[in-house]
Amino acid sequence: MSRRAPAAVAVLAATALALTGCVSWFLPPVVRSTSTPTGESVAAELEPYYHQVLEWESCEGGMQCSTAVAPLDWDDPAGEQIELALIRQPATSGSPIGSLLINPGGPGGSGFDFIRDSVDYATDERLQSAFDVVGFDPRGVNRSTAVTCYEDPAELDSYLYDIAPGTPGSDEWLAAASASTKAFGERCLELTGPLLGHVDTPSAARDLDMLRAALGDDELNYLGYSYGTLLGQVYAELFPQKTGRLVLDGAVDPAATDFDTTATQAQGFESALRAFLEDCLGASDCPFHGDVDDSMTQVRTLLDTLDASPLSASDGRRLGSGAMFTAIILPLYNQANWVYLRQLFASVFSGDAEYAFQLADSYNGREPDGTYRDNQTEAFISINCLDARGDGSAEAMRAEAAELRELAPVFGPQMSWGGTGCPNWPVPAVRDRAPIVAPGSADILVIGTTNDPATPYSWAVTVAQTLEKGHLITFEGEGHTAYNKSNDCVNDAVDDFLIDGTVPAADPRC
Repeated sequence: MSRRAPAAVAVLAATALALTGCVSWFLPPVVRSTSTPTGESVAAELEPYYHQVLEWESCEGGMQCSTAVAPLDWDDPAGEQIELALIRQPATSGSPIGSLLINPGGPGGSGFDFIRDSVDYATDERLQSAFDVVGFDPRGVNRSTAVTCYEDPAELDSYLYDIAPGTPGSDEWLAAASASTKAFGERCLELTGPLLGHVDTPSAARDLDMLRAALGDDELNYLGYSYGTLLGQVYAELFPQKTGRLVLDGAVDPAATDFDTTATQAQGFESALRAFLEDCLGASDCPFHGDVDDSMTQVRTLLDTLDASPLSASDGRRLGSGAMFTAIILPLYNQANWVYLRQLFASVFSGDAEYAFQLADSYNGREPDGTYRDNQTEAFISINCLDARGDGSAEAMRAEAAELRELAPVFGPQMSWGGTGCPNWPVPAVRDRAPIVAPGSADILVIGTTNDPATPYSWAVTVAQTLEKGHLITFEGEGHTAYNKSNDCVNDAVDDFLIDGTVPAADPRC
């Protein structure tokens, strides 16, 4: 296993779900160079933020970019400020009904890059015609005032890929893993400063409300994927009267404990792996033999073998079970990418680590030259550790590891030992895990995919039932998130809701 705490797998940014993205290039029919804020009544100390005029400049081949300012600490708006990076594709109709803000997930996913690179993956033509589609980098992320945890990329390499000494779960291994995460957190605090204590989801939700007003929208129209569904729920909890039309695709249960989250995800990824193997075993190029149960055992045996005897790559890195697990789960997010899993297992079974590192690097945002394209890893850890944390005692971790192995024999061992991470973080958590009801909100659409590996369907059911105005849309299929990547039934339900406010009379079971 690598030293990176393996529990609580990233609710991966939707832009990483497809290994290639689409870009929509065009010249907008109408260019509005400045925003017209709502001018709504807010406390005097908040007026500089809510009433700020956004200056839009042409960028990225026909899109528009801007920068907003927000207080570092919303409880001290007169204090230090941070910047938030935005990008928008103006409505292709030239007559937008408003702005549609989009968050791709993570936490730590770049909404700016998501819209720049994959606007056609994030939204379909109907939404692009009706709305100014707006991507933004939340506080701590990428082009916004960002969390920084290293000066030399080799430091992040070490944290992500080094293999801790000893047997996973042993005193030696736990001590090394805890020391690594503690040192990483201290490095983040050293290089990031006070921002590290203010990248929590409630603060990001307050940023979202400010952006809504600065853009000129009386109510928030929002499409959140994965972790973006948690941000949307927290927004609805804090600002129920400002909710317009919110869609939460791949819903996260805000009340789930650390262990419940890990256990549910481990079983979700294991279910997705079984679905892949059922498909693979019928193909001539499948590297597995026997039935699905035999193949699941082969995967676990491979991971155990890599723990005992890591494979070396040409750049000197060693492939242990941690990096291999990362390589496996990336293609599991999207059924269209299962072909890469066949290549992965075939290459590693033959003793070659190169392709596994290509996939793990893609998940971690590592470029071929050893640099990292953004700070998603640092932001993911920083935001998660501010939002909540579990029990870091060796006794608790060992008990949970035993239970995880029973619940998910293949992936449970890989997703254990998360207590070596956030309990060592240098700033305290600020959010409690609790159900979100959002009384007084407008209708909210919640989408769940029946075999979603990262945000299991049961979470969507729970969220839709718990929200006062939640409405469930079920997609019966594979993969992580469903809108614009499943079928017309899902797409039409979302488009009709966001554009016309039409709420399905019942779950259409798409």
